[in-house]
Amino acid sequence: MLKFYFNGSPNPTKVALYLEESGLPFEPVKIDTRKGEQFTPEFLKINPNGKVPAIDDGGTIVFDSNAILLYLAEKTGKFLPSNRAEFLSWLMFVASGVGPFSGQAVHFKHFAPKDQNHDYANNRYQYETDRHYKILDAHLKDRRYMVGDSYSIVDMAMWGWARMVPFKLGDDAFARYPNVKRLVDEISARPAAARAIALKDKFTFKAEMDDEARANMFKHMTTKVA
Repeated sequence: MLKFYFNGSPNPTKVALYLEESGLPFEPVKIDTRKGEQFTPEFLKINPNGKVPAIDDGGTIVFDSNAILLYLAEKTGKFLPSNRAEFLSWLMFVASGVGPFSGQAVHFKHFAPKDQNHDYANNRYQYETDRHYKILDAHLKDRRYMVGDSYSIVDMAMWGWARMVPFKLGDDAFARYPNVKRLVDEISARPAAARAIALKDKFTFKAEMDDEARANMFKHMTTKVA
């Protein structure tokens, strides 16, 4: 059975959505990143980058959420748009832009040390995150889904991060992206999405962002490179 290494953060949750939507049987394997379980020798054999999600599909190992979505869609033939050029373009837009900038926006807004001045970094990532969501919103203005006329892995990839817009950009941020919100709400109302979000609740993860968690989540805080 496919093993799914995960926690409840956005990237694993979009893979959980695909697994639930496709009906693929899988065994969830908890990786508690606040406890540093992503750095165990066993997990580093699965993902040398020490991040979730990852899958082990009968000995075929895939890591990075967007690579996993593409692998699973090609394996099953489900939720794979027919216009390959367009779907790859938007999938990579999410992979290289929406996800990384959203993650940095969250970090500098919520987790960067408060005793340091991060105004420049915070403004940069807020600006770039907002810019990426405006592009998504404009793209979705006259279409229901990201690519073609049907729900696909591109929508799932976008949803993983976009459902967290208020956490990244403020409580009223969705008002700036009504078309993104419309698609997020549609996907979130699907039973598979509810199951994907609830998967983490079947396990116990470390909740406290204490010194141990910060040391495991943000190793740059204790390691100076330059």
